[in-house]
Amino acid sequence: MRNLRQLLLIGWTFARISPLTFGGGYAILPAIQREVVHIRKWLSDEEMAELLTVAGAAPGGVGVNISALTGHRLAGVRGALLAVIGITLPTFLIVLALSLAYVWLSDFPKMQASLQGMNAAIIGFIAAAAYQMAKASIIDSVTFLIMVVTVAALLIFPISPAVLIVLGMAVGGLTMLLHKHLRRKLRMRREEQPQAAAKQPEPELENPHADYFFADGI
Repeated sequence: MRNLRQLLLIGWTFARISPLTFGGGYAILPAIQREVVHIRKWLSDEEMAELLTVAGAAPGGVGVNISALTGHRLAGVRGALLAVIGITLPTFLIVLALSLAYVWLSDFPKMQASLQGMNAAIIGFIAAAAYQMAKASIIDSVTFLIMVVTVAALLIFPISPAVLIVLGMAVGGLTMLLHKHLRRKLRMRREEQPQAAAKQPEPELENPHADYFFADGI
């Protein structure tokens, strides 16, 4: 009974997030993080950051990916299934209704102005999501450099994001191995220093009776 209640709560939570978040994709991430981390307290900020990284790297929509990963983390496969249904079904019904209405309202200037304002707000949602991910992901100079290079490559070169993701993973893995190797060498060097100091012979006095005189009766 408790598991059923949790599953229903997962489905209801994501179904409630879906119709209130315009823009989809990365624009939905702040709403999911606020609901899952701050309100429900199902996950910590660190756990959510890990799931966001995996969701962004995996194929498909990041909103659906993060919903599936969160549901799976909370309640396994059934939790992932209900989270995906909750995040997609209301949106599908709303988009279906909007597509029918857009045919009649697309030529109205007020409708076009509303869409432009909505696009500006979506940029703000995406910027907020990027800021939340950056706080948890950019932890040192290496990760900051990866971020800068990735943004520059996407803006300048017609390169696939998948290639940059693979390269970022490779650089991150090599950096971690290098840090481990350097820490191991430093630890071995610190362990060798006391042993070398213990092996050094104590200095001998040239004449242990140099401070005594025969006149003192010694």
